[in-house]
Amino acid sequence: MNNLFSRKPTINYIEINGVRLFTKHWQGRKEPVVLLHGGLSSTDSFDYKLTPYLKGHEIFGYDRTAHGRSEFSEGYYHFEYQVKECISYLEKVVKKPSHLIGWSDGAIIALIVAISRPELVKSIVSIGGNFHWDCGLSLNPADISITEEDKAKWINTSPIPVEKLPEIINKAFEVWQKEPNLTKSDLAKIQCPVLVLASDDEVFTTAHTIELYESLPDGRLAIVPGTSHSLPKEKPELVGALINDFYNNLNFPQTRTPMRRKEQIEKIYGVHNN
Repeated sequence: MNNLFSRKPTINYIEINGVRLFTKHWQGRKEPVVLLHGGLSSTDSFDYKLTPYLKGHEIFGYDRTAHGRSEFSEGYYHFEYQVKECISYLEKVVKKPSHLIGWSDGAIIALIVAISRPELVKSIVSIGGNFHWDCGLSLNPADISITEEDKAKWINTSPIPVEKLPEIINKAFEVWQKEPNLTKSDLAKIQCPVLVLASDDEVFTTAHTIELYESLPDGRLAIVPGTSHSLPKEKPELVGALINDFYNNLNFPQTRTPMRRKEQIEKIYGVHNN
């Protein structure tokens, strides 16, 4: 492991668009990486699994509005709100083009940011992300249950009264049944390299993951065997190795026997030779 990550990150609170957000920052010499956590989650839930594999990058992470240790604000649950928040964070805190690693909802946010503000995004790692709500995702708000352990954890971390927890969870489930609404034409606008990482037992169909990958002009695909939507926690070493391999060569892949990429390789590199 890089000794850089044996040190603790700097922890702070910042105000973004009038909301007090919890943020973390790890010093590093390489280009910045921004961690975007999943829905109903937080930076703390997965940063410890990925930071050891990021090989000296400067790393940023923040808890979105109404998540983790951050404050509440109306409208937070829509992706439009969360994308605007992410853009403001990139502009005001990171202040330079960044590599985005998004898990679940964080992956959706990364994709939309790259579409709307491409100059802010150098690359994306989309972990367990979908681009449209109609992706085979099976959700039933009636199945929501909040345990005493959930409440205790919320009280220990969040500045939001625990009485709002059921509302926050229900709003998330409502949004997931209607958003996101990206199209393949939208995805075709993303020009930065994108690593699509998914499990072989995702919460949506494998066909949807492949459709996401095939719609990207510069996409790479890895379906991690023997994992679920929690793949960064289940196989962090493999996920870390795949991310490192991606970062080590962000140029358009030049392979020996290209098929889908053949035309692009010949355009970029000239006549292709096996």
